[in-house]
Amino acid sequence: MMSEQGIIEELYDEYRNDVYRFSLFFTHNKQEAEDITQETFIKVMKNIHQLKDVSKKKTWILSIAKNTAIDLIRKQKLINFLPQLLKGNDHKSHYVATDESRLINTENWRELQNAILTLKPHYRSIVILRSLNEISVKETAEILGCTEGKVRVDFHRAINQLKKELIIIKGGNYREESKSL
Repeated sequence: MMSEQGIIEELYDEYRNDVYRFSLFFTHNKQEAEDITQETFIKVMKNIHQLKDVSKKKTWILSIAKNTAIDLIRKQKLINFLPQLLKGNDHKSHYVATDESRLINTENWRELQNAILTLKPHYRSIVILRSLNEISVKETAEILGCTEGKVRVDFHRAINQLKKELIIIKGGNYREESKSL
C-alpha cells in the first residue's frame, strides 16, 4: 500500500497541469494560476483523508481548484473595495496585462479570453471545464456541486452570453467562430 505522501505526489504529478490550466483560464493571470495550483494541492494534502472514492479523484481535485479560484476572486473584490470604504473615494481596480497575456498573441484568443472574463464565476467555470478542459457534463456537475441538467442549461446560457460579448468586442462584426465552443 502506498503511503499518504506517495499518494499526494502521484495526484500532484497526474493533475497539476489540469489544475493549472483551469486556474489560468479562470483568472487569465499566470501568477494567480500558479498560486491557485499551489493552494489547491496544499488543500489536497491537508484533506486527503476526505477522498473516499479514488475513482473520482480528478473531480475532487478540480472541485478544490474551483473553490480556491472563487475564494481568490472574493478576496480580490474585498481588497479592491476596502480602499473605497476607508477613503470614501472612487478607487477603481484596473486590469494589468500579464506576461502570459502578452505571450498569447492572437486577437481572437484575447477576445475570447476577455469575453470569458465577463461571465459570472459559475458560468466561467462551466465554460472552462466543458469547452476548454473537455470535462464531461457528469464530472462538471460533480465538480460544481450541481445537477447535470443545471450544467447543460447554464452552459447553454454561458455560451449565449459569450456570443453576445464577442459581438460587442468585435464591434458588431462577430463571425460565427464560437460555434465550436
